[in-house]
Amino acid sequence: MLPAKPNLQWQLARQLGIDYAVTKAAPELTGMPDPSDYNSLKIVRDRFADAGFKLYALEGDEFDMTRIKMGLPGRDEDIEKYCAMLTNMGKLGLKLLCFNFMAGVGWYRSKNDLLERGDALTSGFNVADIDNDVPLKMSHEKLWENIIYFLKAVTPAAEAAGVQMGMHPDDPPIPRLLGYPRILINADAYRRVLREVPSPALGVTFCQATFRAMGEDVYSLLEEFGEKVFFFHFRDIKGVSDNFVETFHDNGPTDMPKLLAHLKKCAPDCLIRPDHTPTMAGESNESFGYTMQGNLFATGYLRGILETLDAETK
Repeated sequence: MLPAKPNLQWQLARQLGIDYAVTKAAPELTGMPDPSDYNSLKIVRDRFADAGFKLYALEGDEFDMTRIKMGLPGRDEDIEKYCAMLTNMGKLGLKLLCFNFMAGVGWYRSKNDLLERGDALTSGFNVADIDNDVPLKMSHEKLWENIIYFLKAVTPAAEAAGVQMGMHPDDPPIPRLLGYPRILINADAYRRVLREVPSPALGVTFCQATFRAMGEDVYSLLEEFGEKVFFFHFRDIKGVSDNFVETFHDNGPTDMPKLLAHLKKCAPDCLIRPDHTPTMAGESNESFGYTMQGNLFATGYLRGILETLDAETK
């Protein structure tokens, strides 16, 4: 995932031979209006094109989604903006939107200075580290109502624009977090959403470490979801949903070459990107999970596996 403005990561990505880009184009990152504004998104798209990339996907909340996720007054106006963003993506050739429905708190870690291999710094989550018994600000049932309402409203726009929407699981995948309910915490939740909103534009962002944390069998899930897997987040963890640490991509419990071979069979056209890398020597830990050297390592490791898989299937 590359930042919305050119920097050293862009240059390194081109040197690695990366052709397709994923970014977040929210106003606080671009200094421009959100992507519901056509010209704003076009400027971002064109910057990537000028640097040799095809901007393929947007990821994350591209503007404040509080009213949509919490079901507050004004959500219909925000949904109109969301539909406009999807329309703009289609016009500008962006094929994929990775979205989540984590209300109140996004992806969350209780610590970010845990030691990994060679004293690299990594992040982790342990529910025992936080006060997680505060009253819920909203019921699980209300959050379910909100996500179905949202998806039924926006998927027609995604279909018309030719944009795929890959639904990311809640991370960490636990039922409640710091006063907010969490619902996308197991495979059954995905089955329910895909059943209640049966749109060809709606599918899965398969963050394999999060599904692993759920206790799900990632191999059988890839077979079940199949070509509904629009996006694959390449990462690994040690632990379970309420107590885990991030690992280097070659240092976790998952057999990554085996998993990617299975992914190639089940969802051959999905987009893949590395995610949540440890902070290596010489880098600041301020942007933990997204530091540059860890991503360079992960990209090379991923590319080596994929090239081997290609050679084996020719």
